[in-house]
Amino acid sequence: IATGTRTAAEVLAECLAMIEARDGDLNCFTAKTLQRAQREAAAIDRLRAAGKPLPPLGGVPYAVKNLFDVEGMVTLAGAKINEGNAPASADATIVARMSRAGAVLVGTLNMEELAYGFLTENHHYGVTRNPHDLERGAGGSSGGSAAAVGAGMVPITLGSDTSGSI
Repeated sequence: IATGTRTAAEVLAECLAMIEARDGDLNCFTAKTLQRAQREAAAIDRLRAAGKPLPPLGGVPYAVKNLFDVEGMVTLAGAKINEGNAPASADATIVARMSRAGAVLVGTLNMEELAYGFLTENHHYGVTRNPHDLERGAGGSSGGSAAAVGAGMVPITLGSDTSGSI
């Protein structure tokens, strides 16, 4: 994405504009990681400006189901009971690997409480809507992940599967 004529910062700005335009109707995101995203995009742009090779996902925006630890953020797992927990002290392994691959984390995504459910109708954080029909839910415990990609807000998300919800 950032290897064409657009910088990682430009791609990030387009991504954030799409999130701003669509998420109010869809309710995919539980939090946005704007400062981190800006740091990660700037690092990719510095590599590019220096003529160095970019990592495989250099500048590609992504988001994660709020079940994966993101350093400095409370991992909600869709449950209010977790709001008082300490923030994660480190990224989950997959989040750290995405970062090393040059991907730019833009936020965490709504999910079924404790990843156990099939509709993404979270009683605490609201229903995630299907981007193609707002009268329908996104479905699955990773509905925030699916809807964010389906709506074109991000090209990649991370989800999980407990009992066939994907």
